[in-house]
Amino acid sequence: MARGTPVTERSPSTAELGHTVGAVVVDRRGASMPGVRPRLRRLRDLGVRVLVGRPLPAALEQLDRSGIAGELVLVIGDEPPDTARALLDEQIARVLARRVPGICVDPRWAIVEHGVDPARHRVTESLFTVVSGGIGIRGSVEEAPDFGDPLVLATGIYVGTGPDDGLLPGPDVIDVDLTPPVIADRRILDLRTGTLHRTEVGADRPVRSMRFASIAQPGLLAVRVEAADDRIGPCLPTGGEGWETVGTAYGGIGALAHEETHQDSGIRSVERLVAVDSCRSSPPGPRIARRRLDRATSTGFDHLLAQQRAAWARRWERVTVTVPDDPETELGLRFALFHLWQLTDDHDELAVGARGLTGNGYAGHVFWDADVFVLPALVTIDPRAAAAMVAYRVHRLPTARARARAEGREGARFPWESAYDGRDVTPDEGYVGGEEVPILTGTLEEHITADVAWAAVHHAAWTRPSGRLTGAESTLVRETAAYWASRLALDPDGSAHIRDVIGPDEYHERVDDNAFTNAMARWNLRTAARQWRVGAATRREWLRLADALVDGYDADAGIHEQFAGYSGLEPLLVRDLAEPPVAADVLAGRARVARSQVIKQPDVLMIHHLLPGEAAPGSLARDLAFYAPRTAHGSSLSPAAMALLHARAGQADAALELLRISLRIDLDDLGGTTSAGVHVGACGGAWQTIVRGFLGAAVRSGRLELDPVLPSAWGSLEVRFRCLGRDVRVRADRETVAVDASGPLTVRPRVAGAASWSTSSRVRFSGGPGA
Repeated sequence: MARGTPVTERSPSTAELGHTVGAVVVDRRGASMPGVRPRLRRLRDLGVRVLVGRPLPAALEQLDRSGIAGELVLVIGDEPPDTARALLDEQIARVLARRVPGICVDPRWAIVEHGVDPARHRVTESLFTVVSGGIGIRGSVEEAPDFGDPLVLATGIYVGTGPDDGLLPGPDVIDVDLTPPVIADRRILDLRTGTLHRTEVGADRPVRSMRFASIAQPGLLAVRVEAADDRIGPCLPTGGEGWETVGTAYGGIGALAHEETHQDSGIRSVERLVAVDSCRSSPPGPRIARRRLDRATSTGFDHLLAQQRAAWARRWERVTVTVPDDPETELGLRFALFHLWQLTDDHDELAVGARGLTGNGYAGHVFWDADVFVLPALVTIDPRAAAAMVAYRVHRLPTARARARAEGREGARFPWESAYDGRDVTPDEGYVGGEEVPILTGTLEEHITADVAWAAVHHAAWTRPSGRLTGAESTLVRETAAYWASRLALDPDGSAHIRDVIGPDEYHERVDDNAFTNAMARWNLRTAARQWRVGAATRREWLRLADALVDGYDADAGIHEQFAGYSGLEPLLVRDLAEPPVAADVLAGRARVARSQVIKQPDVLMIHHLLPGEAAPGSLARDLAFYAPRTAHGSSLSPAAMALLHARAGQADAALELLRISLRIDLDDLGGTTSAGVHVGACGGAWQTIVRGFLGAAVRSGRLELDPVLPSAWGSLEVRFRCLGRDVRVRADRETVAVDASGPLTVRPRVAGAASWSTSSRVRFSGGPGA
């Protein structure tokens, strides 16, 4: 709080706080002291928040929501006039000297890394990526060491159109001339404000830095670094500005930077504002970047920081999660939400690669992760971004049609890996455990076509009370159904089959009647048949094919067989090999695993996740009991998907255990691949586990349905999310469920329960069975 102490303490004032505060709180008596009000006006003009005459608890609570707390708050209370003026003068001097602002290190909101570890550094770069306006800057340190991988990436801007062509690396906008380099440091990503802070450890006059990607002024990066004046100097050419661009025929990225240096008592600060622009068809010119930069320089770093804090506070006010009894899980969920929020921008389409803009893993290609794991999360976070994801697929429908025709099929077939123009860019070969192997997913993993259609329908259900598709979305659903109608094979007994495919479980290739693929195709046919633009004859044919399509359900056993012949494989369990999560194909060999029942990720169980109405009634618990011990969680998507289903099966403690694994995939680099970027699909899956798993949220016929379930370790859960154009807050504990909404909304319990429900005046409560 005041005087450089935590908010819970009150200690004597000091004229040297040692940092720049973010806000000043002063009572009316203090504001009336001679010379205080002019100083408060000056601080306000410099970007410091000033609250006068408000009760201290209310003022601190208000500031805390913006990430201004602890040492960032200076309280002027019962100080003598001379002391008050000295404290304010010190703050004015520090702001004018462009010193690096402080940061609120709240353990529920901060990701902290200690030390300079070359082996860990690229992981940290991924974790600490900051993004705005579709421009991502990896969290590399300012002096750009050899063991780093600094990258500037832009949404949808690729090097080319081939399998090896990833996201285009933009100009390096971070590099600062700093000698000698930092040996030990402490780096903090403040999730609440979207700021990255660094402090050198063990130096008399330490290097300190702050950076953020402005979400108030998208496409702008702000950096301030300070060090002893003999260690750091200006980096840009004379005049303090520099323009750099990189580009290909498939797009480009340009950066226009403005740099200033300031000195204060042997400390030199370097401040850089960088405006970044991108273009999908050619290298951009400096016009847009110049406009952004001029606006930013007129605003100034400190005002930009104040805008950043306020903008992120508005985000967290609308969408967040609070788990009072489990701060570690709460922090992991907020980290996942932070990276999901960073996917959003104002473009007309949004291509979400498997690692977002945090790295060039998987060459930035778009997989089913985007449609099935990220989009359902963004629907509840930023519906416009989810709509842009649907638009990305709609815009590439002509390419999907061309592929289907080239293969002798009808309709449209979407690629397993997509990038610039929607052609399949899946590599032909790859490596598993150092062994070069053919990659068949581009040819055989066809469920992506139905996944794309499912995403469009899911988006419409959650964002439009009518659930109605646009004309372009209807065409997409109809064209994907036409593909499946031409892809099915009919046997003499009238049954329909999809042969020679790969399901989500990629340990088993070239299988027949993969249950998930068949269920998705059946749903696609039935959904398209209900559209009014489908003719009567086509409707009847598609419904007949959907009914004929086998799904592997064994009524006697009460489970779905993953694919034809799966039950005859070696009944190997994952724990016979190792404790999951584990890459079973690397550990035991591809051939051994392919002959066994060990699977990479929950394949059959994804039917229950995406299409609960397509699964046999009452089969979820039995499918879970059978497949959970056989799932290696060799995919980063797997733990969250299974966690959600355990929650829906009433097994909340098992769900929490898997959720915690999902949240540590990147924070602990469980798979050893986070250096290539954060797994944004896993982030989306974790958030879905909260909203759709523990809250049991679903939208049907324009109504929000809820069925909360809590693990034994949690006494309560509060979730804020978006649904049907409303901001929704759900608070659940052992006995009560409270629902608030920003506008009229119909809410219904999905099942009867002992909980007592309360709703705000804007929520119309529709009682469920037994309610």
